[in-house]
Amino acid sequence: QLQLVESGGGLVQPGGSLRLSCAASKFTLDYYAIGWFRQAPGKEREGVSCIISRAGSTYYADSVKGRFTISRDNAKSTVDLQMNSLQPEDTAVYYCAARPTGSSWTHTLSPDDYSSWGQGTQVTVSS
Repeated sequence: QLQLVESGGGLVQPGGSLRLSCAASKFTLDYYAIGWFRQAPGKEREGVSCIISRAGSTYYADSVKGRFTISRDNAKSTVDLQMNSLQPEDTAVYYCAARPTGSSWTHTLSPDDYSSWGQGTQVTVSS
């Protein structure tokens, strides 16, 4: 069974940066799309970014475009999310998730399209 473990969350001041990491085990990243999602208290889970490694392509929600960068670290078998210029509205539990890409390399940030999830890591942006 796929296993995903997030790390790197914490407390940061507005304007600061954090780097989240999603460690994948028991499967090969080459055949899966990895997405980062977040859920704030009282709100629905929303997609932040995703990557399809074989296609060499990434996708971002408008709310984070230009501030967040998703990347894959082949040596560590992780998918990282570099978050810059963080704002209080970025406060949420951040999750990574995986879905098999099959023959389709179309990006999706719909949580329903992802079948395996990590446990989440808290990101709090506050002064």
